Amino acid sequence: MENLIMPTPYRLLDVKKVTDIEYLFRVEYPEAGNVKFGQFMQLSLPKVGECPISVTDFSATEGWVEFLIRKVGIVTDEIFNLHAGDLLPMRGPYGKGFDAIDIKNKNVVIVTGGSGLAPVRSLINHIYRNPEEVQSMELLFGFKDDSSILFRDEIINWRKKHPMVLTVDKGCGLDGECVGLVTEYVPHLKMVSDKFDDLEVVIVGPPNMMKYTAIEFEKLGVPAEKIWVSFERKMSCAIGKCGHCRIDEVYVCLEGPVFNYSQAKYLID
Repeated sequence: MENLIMPTPYRLLDVKKVTDIEYLFRVEYPEAGNVKFGQFMQLSLPKVGECPISVTDFSATEGWVEFLIRKVGIVTDEIFNLHAGDLLPMRGPYGKGFDAIDIKNKNVVIVTGGSGLAPVRSLINHIYRNPEEVQSMELLFGFKDDSSILFRDEIINWRKKHPMVLTVDKGCGLDGECVGLVTEYVPHLKMVSDKFDDLEVVIVGPPNMMKYTAIEFEKLGVPAEKIWVSFERKMSCAIGKCGHCRIDEVYVCLEGPVFNYSQAKYLID
C-alpha cells in the first residue's frame, strides 16, 4: 500500500537571501513538470516536523522548484540551517492552483500583499515570458516598507512590460511613488471598466487584505466570479485527513488553496 505521507529527499541546489527575514530555496525536483501555479508542497526534516510552503517558481525543463521561506517556527528554523548540497525531504505538490483560471486572451489583474507575492510569482513569470497568452497583465503590490519588498530585480523587469503599482504602508518604496494600502489603488487600475467578460482578478495576501481588496473590486462592479483568492492557512497533513485546514465542510488543502471568490467570501474561519 502506498504511503501518502512519506516524503522523498531532494537535493538543495541554492539558498539566496531575499530580505532580512526571507530566503529563497531552490530544490532539485525532476517532477517539476507536474507542478501547477499556486500549489504547495510539504517540506519536512526527520525528527523535527514538516510544514506547507507554496511553490514560488519552478522549471520543468531544468527540474527544480523554489520556495520563499520565512524563519518563523521550529521546522523553518531548521531549514535555515541547510546549505546547497544538503537533502530536503518533500512531498506533493498539493492543492488546486491558479490553473483553475482561464487566462487565455484575458486581462489579468494580480494584487498581492507582502509575502502573498510568493504564491503568484510563478504565474507572473509565466505571463511575463509568454505575453501572447493574455490580452494584458496589470500588477498591484503592497509591502510594509522598503526593506520587505520581495524579488526586486524581477519587479523591475516585470514593470518594463506590464503596468504596475507598488505601494508601501510607510516609507518611500521602490521608487518613492506610492504610499498606502493596495485597496486605495484598486479604483485607479487601468483594466477596471464596465466590461468584465475578459477580466480575471487574482488577490493573494493576509485574510483582511484579500477581503477588503475583493470588496473594492465588487464596488466597481466586478462580479465575484471574476475574482480569485488563495488561502494561506496553516495546514498539517495536506491530504484531508487531519482536519486542521477545515472551514465548515471545506478542506482547504484539497479544495484550495485557490478559490473563486464567489465561494471564498462565505468561508469564514
